[in-house]
Amino acid sequence: MHDYCHNYTKMKNKKYRLTVISEILRLQVIGNQEELLELLKERGFDITQATLSRDLKALKVAKTPLSNGTYKYVLPPQIKPISDKLASQNFTSHGAVLSLDFSGQLAIVKTKPGYASAIAWDIDNRATDEVLGTIAGDDTVLLIPREGVSREEIMKVINIIFQERN
Repeated sequence: MHDYCHNYTKMKNKKYRLTVISEILRLQVIGNQEELLELLKERGFDITQATLSRDLKALKVAKTPLSNGTYKYVLPPQIKPISDKLASQNFTSHGAVLSLDFSGQLAIVKTKPGYASAIAWDIDNRATDEVLGTIAGDDTVLLIPREGVSREEIMKVINIIFQERN
């Protein structure tokens, strides 16, 4: 029984620590693990760099470049599924994606600031049959469909990718 209680407390602390890490990354620009470790210590978490690395991996945190040449950690976007009713225009989500529009065969995905790289990475790695590639800025992704892939097919694959995040 004692081991169970100890493990339960440990897991509860990890869950709380992950919540605190997420909160820090949402509210501040953090460029390296040392910075994050220091902020966690200020909040009473005395963890090793290896533990922090595992936590960042568990949270699926990515590093994205900033315009000044430095980097910041970003959490993966929390995206709601695209509704079929919204088709290809004026699609709005409470998550990181703000809109998706087409110009000819090219698609433009508008995101909250700092999320474009993570969204583009997901699209590039999970829609290889439909998407030739993406180019990401800070809050915009240019999506280039493969030859012969329709807008509807792009919408369908985007819906499938981001629906799994719920």
